Amino acid sequence: MSKERKKLILALAVIFAVNIFIIALAQYASADLYKKGSSGAAVTEIQTRLKNWGYYDGPVDGVYGSKTESAVKFFQRKNGLSADGQVGDLTLAALGITPGSFGGSSGGSSGGSGYGNQSGDLNLLARLISAEARGEPYEGQVAVGAVVLNRIKHPSFPNSLSEVIYQPWAFTCINDGQFDQPVAESAYRAAQDALNGWDPSYGAIYYFNPNTATSGWIWSRPLIVEIGKHRFCS
Repeated sequence: MSKERKKLILALAVIFAVNIFIIALAQYASADLYKKGSSGAAVTEIQTRLKNWGYYDGPVDGVYGSKTESAVKFFQRKNGLSADGQVGDLTLAALGITPGSFGGSSGGSSGGSGYGNQSGDLNLLARLISAEARGEPYEGQVAVGAVVLNRIKHPSFPNSLSEVIYQPWAFTCINDGQFDQPVAESAYRAAQDALNGWDPSYGAIYYFNPNTATSGWIWSRPLIVEIGKHRFCS
C-alpha cells in the first residue's frame, strides 16, 4: 500500500473519529435531566414507576420535590447508579423510560413568561399555596400564588416558577417539610386563578404572618393589603 493511500486512510479515520466525538458531545448536551424543581409528564412517569416499585410513597403530581428526589436516590443506590437524586439518561434507562421520549430535559418551567408547562406549573404552585396558606381564606390562597408569579416578573427574583419557589430560604415550607404534605383541593383552584391573572395582593412580592414572623426586616416592607393572617407587601 502506497504512503499516499495510507495517509488518506488515516485522514479519513481521524475525520470519522472527530465526527463521532462531535455527535457524542451533542447527544450529551441534549441529554434529558430531571431534578428538584422539574415538572411535567416525564416527572409523572418517573414518580409512577418509583411508586409501583415501592421506592416512592408521595403523590404522583408531576412535581419533582424532596420526596421524589429521595426516592430517586434510593432507586439509584439499589441499582448501582450514582445516587445524586437527578434523573439523567442512565437512570431513565434503569427505570425503563426511553431518553428523549418526553421532548428533552426539563429544569422546570420554560418560556419568556416564566411559566410555560401549565400542567406542571399548576401542580407546583398548588403545592406551594397549600403549604404556605393552608387554612387561609380562598382569596388569601390566591394572593400567595400571585406573589410567586409577581416575583417571576420582578428583577430582584429568578424568572421561572420553579426557581422562585426553590430559591433558598424564600419559603419556609420548603425547609420544614410542609411542602411535601398532601395538597388541599382549594389550592389547585387558587393556583389556577392566580395563573389566570387574579391578583388579590395587588402586585405584592412579599407576605408574612405577623404572629409568627421573626425577621425585623419584613416589617419595613410597605403594606399593600391584609388578607386573613397574612400581610402582603411591596
